[in-house]
Amino acid sequence: MLGLKDFVQKTGMTKVHLGLSGGIDSAVVACLAVDAFGPQNVRLFALPTEFNLSESFELASKLAKSLRIDLQTISIQPIYEKIREVLDKAFDVKQFQLMHENIQSRIRGLTMMAYSNLQGSMLLTTGNKSEYATGYATLYGDMCGGLAVIGDLTKKQVYDLAKLYNKEYELIPVGIINRPPTAELRPNQKDQDSLPEYDKLDQAVVHLVEERKEAKNQTEKWLLEVLDRTEFKRWQAPPILKISEHSFGRGRRYPI
Repeated sequence: MLGLKDFVQKTGMTKVHLGLSGGIDSAVVACLAVDAFGPQNVRLFALPTEFNLSESFELASKLAKSLRIDLQTISIQPIYEKIREVLDKAFDVKQFQLMHENIQSRIRGLTMMAYSNLQGSMLLTTGNKSEYATGYATLYGDMCGGLAVIGDLTKKQVYDLAKLYNKEYELIPVGIINRPPTAELRPNQKDQDSLPEYDKLDQAVVHLVEERKEAKNQTEKWLLEVLDRTEFKRWQAPPILKISEHSFGRGRRYPI
């Protein structure tokens, strides 16, 4: 909260906003934002396409209501369909693939940055350290924003923080905490389709990035290779609030 409040205020801004997906990361960032600035200075947006489940919207709406903020819905489906039509024709693309997943994320980034320009509000980025370590984030998409609030928290730490928020009463809907993490960029997508189990991944991130030890098990060897391959993404990430001994971002003098 201190880092978030100081960073935003010292840039001359007083308001923040973010996309609320119904997932754990954006839920925790929304709670931190309200604690730092009050609900009157936080805007929350739902930016659905055909791949977003109704459950996600219901959970996001429930959280927004608990935080006493209206959740504004902007369907990006029409923009997505038009861009897909143009690019599929231009690039002679016949089947749905990664390009189409990232188009959705980048339309969301464009929409949220447009609001930032319009209102002088800072877009908060919701990626966590485990995602950034693996490059499981879209450049100019969900990596857009002025500050990566939880970019130095592993996925386990994000869950721990959510449970702390719920210690006295259910602020973050339990459904958000219990559901399998998903980017919802294609049908039935789950994070674990592309990543190791978060428990193992988090341990590998701590072992390699924070403790800077040698890779030993299969997950650590996989992560070491991925870390090298995706460093260029982290060089283009927003500033990250540092809470560990070794965070990504400025001060991490690691070559591409």
